[in-house]
Amino acid sequence: MSRIDIRHAHSLAPAKARAAVQEVAEKLAERFGVDYAWHGDTLQFNRSGVDGQIELGPKQLQVTAQLGFLLSALKGPIEAEIRRVLDERFS
Repeated sequence: MSRIDIRHAHSLAPAKARAAVQEVAEKLAERFGVDYAWHGDTLQFNRSGVDGQIELGPKQLQVTAQLGFLLSALKGPIEAEIRRVLDERFS
């Protein structure tokens, strides 16, 4: 198993940051069948082969994910795509 841990600074108001994370979660659900749920300021997501969360803070968010065996081989491209989306939505 492989782990992703990304911290990303942002300057969005809490409501806008939450809306941006929600939008990303909806796209993941649509494209990849990811299930997700909010627990306070943390969005937890999972599907076969991945289990993770996005924690929203006032000036930073943190994405953590545990990748299963098959997705571990794709850790680099997955991490790069996460960083690209974070840059696009939160910079």
